[in-house]
Amino acid sequence: MRADAEVVLNGAGRGVLAELCGMEPAVLVRALPSFTVDDPKISTGRDASLAQARWRAAAAVAGEAAFGCRLCTARRTGQALRAVRYLPRRQRVCLRHGRWLLDADADQPLEHLDLRLLPEVVAAQRRWPGVARRAVRAGVEPQQAFTLAHTVVARWWEQALHWEQEEIWPRRLHHLAGGNAGSRLAWWRIVGRDAAIFPEVVAVAQALLEPAMAEVAWRASGGMQPRVRGADDAFCHRLGKLVGRTWLGPELAAEHSSPLNDWKGAIVRARRHEPGPPGWREDPWRLKREQQPATMAGQLRPGGRSPVGRLGDPVAGYGERRTAVPHHAVGRRGARTAGGAARRTQRHHRRGGPHPAGAPQPQCRPDR
Repeated sequence: MRADAEVVLNGAGRGVLAELCGMEPAVLVRALPSFTVDDPKISTGRDASLAQARWRAAAAVAGEAAFGCRLCTARRTGQALRAVRYLPRRQRVCLRHGRWLLDADADQPLEHLDLRLLPEVVAAQRRWPGVARRAVRAGVEPQQAFTLAHTVVARWWEQALHWEQEEIWPRRLHHLAGGNAGSRLAWWRIVGRDAAIFPEVVAVAQALLEPAMAEVAWRASGGMQPRVRGADDAFCHRLGKLVGRTWLGPELAAEHSSPLNDWKGAIVRARRHEPGPPGWREDPWRLKREQQPATMAGQLRPGGRSPVGRLGDPVAGYGERRTAVPHHAVGRRGARTAGGAARRTQRHHRRGGPHPAGAPQPQCRPDR
């Protein structure tokens, strides 16, 4: 049984549950997020009149699920039992007890991480409501602002393995690991990532919502006379200072394909009244699916995307996420890709190269 397992009922099942609880369905709608969720496998067909239930993953029903704080559960119910709550990643800090509540969809033994030695993480949680109000005033969904900022900083987290000047995140990670991550550093980098980067996520979200940062991005791009971005990019330097890393500017300026660059590009194109990429709805806060960081559960599964090595040491790549595309959905572009692979194979044979074990398989990459 998964910790985040959720029950979905059909219409007859909802009626039975309301009768057993002695409550009106309208009350259960407010209490149970999955009460009104329909599953076609049990809500249609000849057996739909019978009470039926089906197990589903919580994230597929009502959103992200995390373990609840056991101390808060005991305070409210009198029993220190495990509880699972629907909690978005922007609300994972228990302010009363100083705990980071972990995802419930990953098969790992911990329910929370201790934040008593990391007051900056708790302070960031207290700042977030103000950032959310700023987002609403700017006409941006708070979840969109947080998701983009989280994606940007999670990308930095992976690159930080190569940043010799990075000292903040290793310190936080060792505190989260109880003082010493030891030989399980790769595991702790997965489990502790969201807690360790949370202050920077809030800072980046706040920065991107400020009109002054959009103005800096506009000027750094050259305005109506575009210029090539260099290591002295003012936007990157400003963002590095806001997250407490004055040395980070050149590192960010060296990147030319990232969610942060997409955000800046959308801001600049809007001011120049230029159209965006074909088929792309221009929205600075929209995130490409392939750019979204891997979740803790995705990295901990066998064969998942996980880091290796020690903080600060050069390591091999993290492993690339690939999206499987159905053959019938590849279309004309996929045909060109397959044709190109066939022509490359033919050239390989004409030049007398050894025949590889197995013919190369064409792949349709969403980012190319």
